[in-house]
Amino acid sequence: MEKKRNIIDVKELQTSFFVDGKEVKAVDGVTFAVPGGKTLGIVGESGSGKSITSLSIMRLINEPGEIIGGEINFNGENLLNKSEGQMRRIRGNQISMIFQEPMTSLNPVFTVGDQISEAVMIHQGLSKKEAMKKSLEMLELVGIPSPKARLKNYPHELSGGMRQRVMIAIALACRPEVLIADEPTTALDVTIQAQILRLIRNLQDELDMSVILITHDLGVVADTCDYVAVMYAGKIVEYAHVNTLFANPKHPYTVGLLKSLPRHDIDMEGDLSTIKGTVPTPDNMPEGCRFAPRCPFAREMCRESLPHLEDLEQGNQVRCWIHTDKWDGPEVNVKNDYESAASKQS
Repeated sequence: MEKKRNIIDVKELQTSFFVDGKEVKAVDGVTFAVPGGKTLGIVGESGSGKSITSLSIMRLINEPGEIIGGEINFNGENLLNKSEGQMRRIRGNQISMIFQEPMTSLNPVFTVGDQISEAVMIHQGLSKKEAMKKSLEMLELVGIPSPKARLKNYPHELSGGMRQRVMIAIALACRPEVLIADEPTTALDVTIQAQILRLIRNLQDELDMSVILITHDLGVVADTCDYVAVMYAGKIVEYAHVNTLFANPKHPYTVGLLKSLPRHDIDMEGDLSTIKGTVPTPDNMPEGCRFAPRCPFAREMCRESLPHLEDLEQGNQVRCWIHTDKWDGPEVNVKNDYESAASKQS
């Protein structure tokens, strides 16, 4: 089968916030690619830089934030070279985004029909009547019951799951090539979460759309993603195909996340565990590897110097000294040795 081209190709992306004369690096040299028609999951704890990465791709970083370096290539063109007018024509049209809390994203004083039709009127030049017909089609597509009646509803008249479906309808109204979904199911109960994720997968297949799924939930990643980028403290620490990542994780942080996951259908043994400590704040990063203060394998070299993202077999990438020829410690199988090492961690 012919490999699909990368529709999104992010290279060394750097996004900082300037507060009280100091630069705080929220996204620091992030690199990843999204093949056409595939789903990339970006996973990590709160504060890892996932949402800032997604907002950077959409060029929605406002002061005191600024994208200060790197490339965001979409269909071979760097979005950082686009004017704001050009980006407005791309946002919601070729690249769309849905957010984790639809009540703060939907306008409370406009009906559902008006909010969906606005997007297609702006980007596709449809008349009000044509746009409202398109809005009805989109509500039918996302599976909202009694869609004609819902066109006249305001957001507060809908349940959380229905509001999220409306957000998906708005995002997909112009048939985008890329959908960015930032924690799209966080505020929903488990049954509705499954429905929303299944809906996104079905629409992705129908539209041959690429998806970037931002989440902290590795269970969601296992069910929905083709590739995974694990983020920690503003950097990608591991990138792999989803099957490879779950079967043979290489970074201690990835293993720690998997060990914390309450599932029985993945190849990880032992009791549920936690990762000691917390993600460092962007204004107080460690000198070396950013995970070193929490890592059970960390040595002096880890605390002194930041490793590069290294290419391994099967297209995997990992940012860890253990997988380089510079590692000065004993031989380590990160997956198999994690539990015993963590138990000795002070």
